[in-house]
Order: sequence, then C-alpha cells, then structure tokens
Amino acid sequence: MLVLALRLQLLLQVEPDKMISPTNPVSVIVALLLALATAKVLIRQFGAPDTQGRFATIDGLRGYLALLVFLHHSCIWYFYLRTSAFESPPSNFFANIGRAGVALFFMITGFLFATKIIDAKTKGMDWIRLYVSRFLRLAPLYAFAMALLFISVAAVSGFALIDSPVTLAINALKWIGFTVLGEPDLNGVESTKLILAGVPWTLAYEWAFYLCLPLLSILIGAIPPFPILAIGFAGTLCFIKIHALPIFVAPFFSGILVALLVRRIWFRQIAERRISSLIAIAVVFSALILFPTTYSRIPLVLLSVGFALIAGGATLFGTLTNPLSRMLGEMAYSIYLLHGLVLFTLFHFIIGNYNARLLSPVEYWTSISLTTPVLILISFTTFNCIEKPAMQYTERVASWIRQAITIRQGASEKSF
Repeated sequence: MLVLALRLQLLLQVEPDKMISPTNPVSVIVALLLALATAKVLIRQFGAPDTQGRFATIDGLRGYLALLVFLHHSCIWYFYLRTSAFESPPSNFFANIGRAGVALFFMITGFLFATKIIDAKTKGMDWIRLYVSRFLRLAPLYAFAMALLFISVAAVSGFALIDSPVTLAINALKWIGFTVLGEPDLNGVESTKLILAGVPWTLAYEWAFYLCLPLLSILIGAIPPFPILAIGFAGTLCFIKIHALPIFVAPFFSGILVALLVRRIWFRQIAERRISSLIAIAVVFSALILFPTTYSRIPLVLLSVGFALIAGGATLFGTLTNPLSRMLGEMAYSIYLLHGLVLFTLFHFIIGNYNARLLSPVEYWTSISLTTPVLILISFTTFNCIEKPAMQYTERVASWIRQAITIRQGASEKSF
C-alpha cells in the first residue's frame, strides 16, 4: 500500500507536505467517483439512458465537463470564503478544469449545430423546429433556476424590499433574458451572480451563436428566407451587445471545423483507434496543467485536437460510452446550471460562511464530496421533471407555430 501511495503521489506531482493542500487533485478524483457511484445507483433503480444519437462519445463527455466546472467553482469558493475574492484558484489544474469545460461546451455547440446545418443543406433546415427545440431545451430549467435565484436573494436580504420596485423589476428582467443585457445585483445583494457561480454568461454566448446559425447556413451555400436571415443579424447584434471576446467565440469555430473533419472516413478511422484515446487524454491534460489559462491560443488548439478525436469516435478506452457516463451526460445542463445554487446554499445557509471559513482543506473537500451525490440527485430530478418533459413538446409547439404562420399568411393574402 505504501508503494502504491508513493506512486500516486509522484503521478500527481504532490509533495508530501502538500498532500492536504486545498488544490490537491485527489479531491477531484474522489468527487468524480462519488458522482459515478450515484449514477450507478440511479441506473439500477431507473434503468440506463437510451443509446440514441450519432455522437455517443460527446453525449458521454458532457457530464464530466459539467462536474469539472462544479469542482472548479468549489475550489474557488474555498479561497473566496477566506479572501472575499471570487477569482481563479492558485493552481493551473483547478483554474483550467472550469475554463476548459466551458470551452469544450462551446465546441460541442459549434460541432452539433454545424452538423445539423450541413446535413440539412439538400433537404432544407426546419428553422422553426430548431429554435423551438433550443428554447424548450434551455428556457424551462433556466426559469426554474431564476426562481431559485430570486428566492435566495429575498432570503439573503431578509425578505425586505431594498431596491425600488421598478429597479428590481428591470434588473430581474435582465437576468430572465439569459443575462444578454447583464447580470446586475438584485435588491442590494452584492455579487448576486455568485449565487449561480456566474455561469449564465455562457448561455448568452450560446444564444448569440444559435441566432447566428442562418449566417452559417449561407457559408455552406444554403440561403434561408429573409425573416430567418434577420435572426442571423440579430445574433450578430447579440454578440456585440455582450461584448463577446474572440477567445470565447473561437471554440465555436473549432467545433465547426471539427464538424467538417469528422465527415471524413479516414479521420474517423484514426479517431477510433486506441492510440487516439491516449492522445486525446494527453493533449487535454497538457492544456489543463501546463498553462495558466486555457483561454489562449496553444491550449485551445490542444483542446480542439482532443475534442476532434473524441467527436470522431475516441471513447477514452470506453469511458465516454459507458452507461454511467451517459447518465451523467443526460443531466449535464442541470449540473452546470444548478451547481452554483447548491454551493451557495451549502455555505451560506447550511454550514454558514463563517464556519465554512474555518474548515481545513480535508474538511472542506469532504463537504464537497458529500455534496456531489446531492447535486447528482437534484440534477436527475430536474432533468426528468423539467428538462425532459419540456423537450417532448418540441414537435407540438413547432407545428402550432407553423399553423399560426400559415393562417396569418392566408389572411394577409385575402386582404389583398
């Protein structure tokens, strides 16, 4: 056992006197194992998710990315409780598991929707269904998160009205609009965005990209109707409004390039080899460990290479196609959007900020590890009670909109 412990210590490059450091990567391994154990219990009780979809490896990747963002913010909270500065932790690994998670989520978005547009080039894109599906995929859970955010703000402010009703209503609407118009403090609660761990800003980028899809359609030679083109220009304005940084937009384009690459048989054959899984792991870990931030050119290139291999079929030795990974992947959006609320509730309402500040690194990460199964159970519940039912209405809502448009067009023609 001593030999195994020493080998693990050398592998993680952790010095003996730092084995209880708050940035010890062993805490990530423990939390991930508990997440997988919880997923296994859920599968035994409710069954494994369906294996539908062309890109099983990407479906399996999502859950791990969301969990890494959760652990990234968990590490930030450790230092925030002591310094009141919500900043990246003093560790390349812990700083980058969150940043890389966001970048890879953006790559997934670029990849999947570029693939949809390319596939629809000959038969045409059903734009109504696409936007209805996006709205029903993101909005219901986001509305639930907003309700919890407003309740948390009310509790923190002692259920007293501090801002004027008009100011509070305007600021609340900004939050409800996927923070495209900003993330203002609510009712005098400073740093309101920390309640959600600051993650909604990424949804503003996602929506801006969705709105720009008609312009992407033009690039592949499929010109959509003018009303749809107007949506594309609205997406451009949305990027301008949120002051989109090129380094955050670049992963979307990486995903688009990967969508073109995986259509090549020769690349998929390479990606499916076992050596490609090893390469994918190596380049991703290099980006996480060797650079102070993944939001720079070389780390983004490394992440793009790893993502391309995974999208092409690299399973990371079967990890990404495992039923446990698919289970976590299903609830990835819930994990991503709700983990900030779970952390805020843990430290502000359950443990208390002062008591949490006194926790040793071991006690702190034990609390996070024990919270991980709770987050998984909450996310499983919200996926099945909010996300999944809403998505099942996609075709019905899209048909209703088509009928409404047809009736309106018919009425317009009769008026002439």
